[in-house]
Amino acid sequence: MPIPLDSPAVDRSLLRDDVYRRLRDAIVDGTFRPGEQLKDGELAEWLGVSRTPVREALLRLGGSGLVVALPGRSTRVSTIEAGAVRDARDVIAAMHQLAVRQATGRLSDDDIERMRNANRRFADAVTAGDIGAALDADDEIHRIPVDALGNHALATVLDQFGPLVRRAERLRFSTDGHTSVELHTQLIDMIAAGDEQGAATVAFQIWHTLPAGDDAGR
Repeated sequence: MPIPLDSPAVDRSLLRDDVYRRLRDAIVDGTFRPGEQLKDGELAEWLGVSRTPVREALLRLGGSGLVVALPGRSTRVSTIEAGAVRDARDVIAAMHQLAVRQATGRLSDDDIERMRNANRRFADAVTAGDIGAALDADDEIHRIPVDALGNHALATVLDQFGPLVRRAERLRFSTDGHTSVELHTQLIDMIAAGDEQGAATVAFQIWHTLPAGDDAGR
């Protein structure tokens, strides 16, 4: 049959972004373990795509610190190194502090209730030992002020360095997440009260409860 001339082209950027997200999430959730070699041909077959978007995704993952590429040799999932986690954590904390400070007063009652609901799901997931659900709920809590602010540059920084911090958070939530429940509650209450300085301080504190010393990679 003749190729339809009026059909829209496949959005290559969407394919590239989807491949990146799939590989990023597989690293963060532990499907691909630290030190594991990633072969673009095998990944392409797994995802049902060509090697090109896989190679592009691996380059982006290298920029985020999730993989380490050795020229002419191999690409491997990075180990969870204390220094890298500390650096990324400090950047993430500063970005969320800024987002919360500027978004306080802009959030609707519905936004605040969504944060409270997400924190309840977070608490239930921590109690049940469901680390994946805890991370999803935690991400929603912090994403609401970021989305309300609408600062694209800030969101881009979080998207780049957030996954590296999430890997360390997965380790923390597997042993202790109840402290975060309490801090989330303080954060939400301060946002609801319009206390932008108090909310910003708690937002910064939340991310600095994440260990960044030698125990971060255990």
